[in-house]
Amino acid sequence: MVSVLQNVAIDCADAYALARFWSDVTGRPLHPESRPGDPETQVLLAEGPVLHFNQVPEPKRGKNRLHLCLRPETSRDEEVARLLALGATFVADHRNPDGSGWAVLADPEGNEFCVLRSVSDRAATGAGE
Repeated sequence: MVSVLQNVAIDCADAYALARFWSDVTGRPLHPESRPGDPETQVLLAEGPVLHFNQVPEPKRGKNRLHLCLRPETSRDEEVARLLALGATFVADHRNPDGSGWAVLADPEGNEFCVLRSVSDRAATGAGE
């Protein structure tokens, strides 16, 4: 017997607003019953678990111990620019002169996530991150 990963839960101050941000990031819809002010909502990903947002009273403190890593369809740097325009903030730059590496951003509530190189970026400069 095994367990199946159902969702990735993200605590937040505004479940609906943060889910809207991640819906824009992933291009995937919110749960059809989601409404502003809901204490819980989900982004329905194409494959795998859903992103589940839980409203909690306490603010985020410190660095995430678990985070999401995104592999964009476009170039990593174009995706970083798109996500910043959506409301993400830049946290750390781990990009290297040879094109490898990743960027660390944070969503509007401060949850860090990584933007990796795209498949085409990796093919152009080598397979490492």
